[in-house]
Amino acid sequence: MGMKEMKAAYVAKMEAQVAEWGAKLKQMKVKAEKAAAQGRLEYQQKLAQVKADEKHEQARRKLDELKAAGEERWEALKSGVEGAWNELKKSVDSTKIE
Repeated sequence: MGMKEMKAAYVAKMEAQVAEWGAKLKQMKVKAEKAAAQGRLEYQQKLAQVKADEKHEQARRKLDELKAAGEERWEALKSGVEGAWNELKKSVDSTKIE
């Protein structure tokens, strides 16, 4: 597999993961809106505390940067994407709303 194919496969994988977490964040927000007043406040505070939206946007920007990068730069940018990805994953995982 050449560099171009490796980059394309990596970008596709990361896009799918970022989209999945975006959907999870939306679900959490919907649950927070439906919760009783006290529960809603707690959920909204928890979402704000982990700054999940900001981390989701940061991961999306890093992925866009990676997609725009030439083959010679994508390996170097990959670590930035993975860092943003890990931060987003921690936020989503720590913000479980039942």
